[in-house]
Amino acid sequence: MKFANTPPMGWNSWDCYGTAVTEEIVRANARFMAEHLKEYGWEYVVVDIQWYEPGAVNHEYRSFVPLAMDEYGRVLPAENRFPSAAGGKGFAPLAEYVHSLGLKFGIHIMRGIPRQAAAAHTPILGSNKTADQIANPYDICTWNPDMYGVRADAEGAREYYESLISLYADWGVDFIKVDDICREFRIGEIRLLHEAIMASGRDIVLSLSPGPAPVDKAEEFKQVANMWRITDDFWDKWELLYDMFHRAEKWCIHSGDGCWPDADMLPIGPILQDYDKANRTKFTKAEQITMLSLWAMMRSPLIIGGEMTGFDEFTMSLLTNRELLEITNHTHSAHPLFRQGEPGKESIAWFTTHEKQGYYVALFNCDDTAKEISVKLPVPGTYTATDVWSKKSLGAVTGSICAEVEPHGARVFRLV
Repeated sequence: MKFANTPPMGWNSWDCYGTAVTEEIVRANARFMAEHLKEYGWEYVVVDIQWYEPGAVNHEYRSFVPLAMDEYGRVLPAENRFPSAAGGKGFAPLAEYVHSLGLKFGIHIMRGIPRQAAAAHTPILGSNKTADQIANPYDICTWNPDMYGVRADAEGAREYYESLISLYADWGVDFIKVDDICREFRIGEIRLLHEAIMASGRDIVLSLSPGPAPVDKAEEFKQVANMWRITDDFWDKWELLYDMFHRAEKWCIHSGDGCWPDADMLPIGPILQDYDKANRTKFTKAEQITMLSLWAMMRSPLIIGGEMTGFDEFTMSLLTNRELLEITNHTHSAHPLFRQGEPGKESIAWFTTHEKQGYYVALFNCDDTAKEISVKLPVPGTYTATDVWSKKSLGAVTGSICAEVEPHGARVFRLV
């Protein structure tokens, strides 16, 4: 997959609205991104799960309810939630609006074919087969009831996925997040999706969820996808962020060349708005800095999860730090230098190389008290060290770098 040459950066509706996002909300967030974040490289606006479910209300799934669907078994945007889709237009008008802002448009889909289509024996576009003939009724997602898996080797399966991707390409979709496909490594359906995208003539980012992806399949993921989740859903809990260091260590060597191990969305600012408008991330400011620093060092995609129109000055400072985004977009060969100390209280150091000049060193404190962390530099010479977050200079450093790091916090230094 030779596009998405840097880690995709954007926004996804899940953390904030679950199944229940509306066109009005998507448009408002797209406008905010265009006005405040586009200049920093943020560009994807992604509608997450069940946009085809007219009665969706929150992060919960309603079982076996009627879905908006066309005559070929392909789900369509629910018109009560996405009014511009009326008259068979699908997501084309919304995609056109997002594109008019200089941004890119994405959607979430579930792997497989609607159970509703199988029950109705809907025809498959471009095939003489029907939905029930490619569906596997014994292959059902454990947490979402909408789909049957597709038997990838069945006649008509290829045509079904080609018809999906052709429809999305006609709408102007630039990003597809496919769910219930990564952790179990559903390689047959992944390949059909990949091949359909390649045949579509449109550069559509293929993102696979949920994780954890099996690390022994890394080379195969690189052949068929741009992003794949290395974790289950990531939320604003320190224990999940702490665990990500272990995952990042295993996956960092596989980032690059249009292929990006995905540490999942950034639960920052207002989240879980479908439950309570007062909800905001439970991460401390230090933990949010740690999260952004680790995601940047390992070159994970950066996908915002919060309601952007409710961002405060601190949240915006996380997303508009040009030096941090330089790490995401213009470094290579990231790796941990050490992980020292008692489990749960470690000091951790990472190192990466700028593609043109210099290096970055990140110091992480997993303890709940501040500590001084020192690291021996793996490159000889004298460098000027500047703190990526505070913008303050440490002056010249030779051989090592040392800094105090607050609890659950991070310090990142550019060395030139």
